[in-house]
Amino acid sequence: IYCSITGFGQTGPYAERAGYDLMIQAMSGMMSITGRPDGTPGGGPQRAGVAITDVFTGIYATSAILAALEVRHRTGTGQHIDMALLDVGMAILANQAAGFLNTGKVPQRQGNSHPSLAPYQDIATADGAMLLAIGNDGQFARFSAAAGHPGWAADARFATMVARNRNRTELIPLIEAVTRTRTTAEWIALLEDKAVPCGPINDIGQAFADPQVQARGLVRKQAVALTDTAQQAIETIATVASPLRLRDTPPVLYRAPPALGEHTNEVLAGLGLDAAAIAALRTAGVV
Repeated sequence: IYCSITGFGQTGPYAERAGYDLMIQAMSGMMSITGRPDGTPGGGPQRAGVAITDVFTGIYATSAILAALEVRHRTGTGQHIDMALLDVGMAILANQAAGFLNTGKVPQRQGNSHPSLAPYQDIATADGAMLLAIGNDGQFARFSAAAGHPGWAADARFATMVARNRNRTELIPLIEAVTRTRTTAEWIALLEDKAVPCGPINDIGQAFADPQVQARGLVRKQAVALTDTAQQAIETIATVASPLRLRDTPPVLYRAPPALGEHTNEVLAGLGLDAAAIAALRTAGVV
């Protein structure tokens, strides 16, 4: 089983081109639906904050390899897997792609709001903003009551998700006039008690300090191997734990990422160089 990962795949007019994540985000249309609308402060296409097509291509490749292994178990025959960043970039457009393919309507940037749900976005508070993710009419009724405006849920403009989505430009200012009166923490405490989906908008440091992240053990620290040849300045390295939680066979990190030069001697020996030749390369500053 051989898996090839390229920017554009083994076929098609772009097969020989180099491909990078940012290019794929642009070419796939991902950037066109990410960011604030044109004509608003900060409006314009934006890339995702991580190399999303690189990451997802690796995940899809893993699934493909596992599928090919299962076929080999059944047939005894391996196969080549042709993974392309562009293919994955198109696939992860998900509902946005489905909407376009079946209606012909080109999706537009909406900032943090949702194309068919409202309120489902960042909402201003007294000390910043929170994320409010109301996905049905029951949640909206509970939110309205908690906010002190139960009449919103009976208002024909806002009573149903379709109506709220249609009238979001009226609804959101009404909500923010109320949410600005309390802090994010106060709103989260109030709304979680009412089973209204909401949460803080964390930076990375706040995310790793979150009690749920800590309770799940999502940070792993490993000792870095000490070697004579490695140029080493640290003794431990922290990584994000695997999100795969198998009850009986959980993933195990056997070793930390190698220190700089940790395997140089091993690699050179594998190329046929003896100890004297390796020492000569070190003396000459080649390695």
